[in-house]
Amino acid sequence: MAAKSPPDSTPRRPVLSVSARKIKDNAADWHNLMMKWERLNDNGFTTANKIVNMRISEQFQDNKLEITCDNNATEPEKPTPKYNEELDNCCAELLETLKHMTKIQMKMEKLTSTTKAICDLETFHHEAGNCTAPFFHTWPTPYFYEVSLKLSEMYKKELQLKQTIVQDIAHSADQDLMMVYLSSWLYQPYIENSSMLLLEAMLLETGHRQC
Repeated sequence: MAAKSPPDSTPRRPVLSVSARKIKDNAADWHNLMMKWERLNDNGFTTANKIVNMRISEQFQDNKLEITCDNNATEPEKPTPKYNEELDNCCAELLETLKHMTKIQMKMEKLTSTTKAICDLETFHHEAGNCTAPFFHTWPTPYFYEVSLKLSEMYKKELQLKQTIVQDIAHSADQDLMMVYLSSWLYQPYIENSSMLLLEAMLLETGHRQC
């Protein structure tokens, strides 16, 4: 008598358990990257503040010198601008901070691409007629991608603003503009208040946070 075929013991959608672990890891990575970004933003603001203070001080000294020259000579020679080593070092430090922030933003984009790939895999399984239950609690897989994409776009725009600030802040002669640059660096207008709520919701959904 022919032996009975054993029941199908293939694990149900094993690839999705791998995908779930990857999404959970991505959530932790998002948290780490956003915290690193905030530390760099604080450091960058301290450096930018030094640059602005030095530039304002230089302008004040230059104005005093011009007034003195006007009082003492009919056609005074313009003084040669002095090399400011401290200002140069601060500019180099701010540029280095920007490079680190650029690397973080690139990692954020990679996390978003990875999540998109998992969504595509989920779509494939759905079209094949397999179960599409949530990986964790309530979030459908595409929502992880939507959140990642929204966060990534925020930081991309903010990075572009910071690139402009780094290029111009030490060369502007307009004190009001320098103060706008300084305020913009600190308050990060393109990173919405909802960013931390989205992060915390993602950590809660993936089990990194407890209710």
